[in-house]
Order: sequence, then structure tokens, then C-alpha cells
Amino acid sequence: MPFDERLAERVRALLANRRDIREQKMFGGIGFLLRGNMCVGVWKEFLILRLGEERAKAALAQQHTRPFDITGKAMRGWVMVTKEGCKSARGLSAWVQHAVSFVETLEPK
Repeated sequence: MPFDERLAERVRALLANRRDIREQKMFGGIGFLLRGNMCVGVWKEFLILRLGEERAKAALAQQHTRPFDITGKAMRGWVMVTKEGCKSARGLSAWVQHAVSFVETLEPK
């Protein structure tokens, strides 16, 4: 199943004003790298977020989220958000901003 191009376009629009974002096809989807670090992605119909362990744990308590697990082993510090969880522009923007805020704390690659 290809990734949700519409969701990717919505994410792209949210990150359009940043010069430190690079897109890369990966894991059968698309990733948005911030200063070389994976930040946000789209895989199938899911939004993928790198939030760090603490924020990811809190995010997993919310509706429409699940651990980021596409291989049988969940990645710590990452979350998948279902289509229902990012329907609204405001909701999607908040999720993306959480990921950006975390990845900005990481050393550039």
C-alpha cells in the first residue's frame, strides 16, 4: 500500500517555511528530516512522529495513537497517529510541532 500522499502534502505544507527540512523516501513511505534527524513521516495512512520517550509515552495515552511498529519491534520514543487522529488542521499541526520541538533538541547530523 502506498503512503497517503494527501497527508504527506499536509505535513509538507506545515514544514514549508523551514529551510532545515529534507524529505526522503524511506520504509515504504516518506520521512521529513530536520537537520538530518528523522522528525515526522507518513507510512501508509499513519503519521509517524519522533517525540522522545517521555512525550511518546504521554502521546500513547491519547486516542488514535499506537507505538511505531512496522517490523514487529516497536521503536521507543516514536508514535504512529491514525488518520482519525490528524483529521483536523489544528490537530495535525500540534502533532507535527511536538515532533519538531523534540528533534530540535538533538544534535544535527
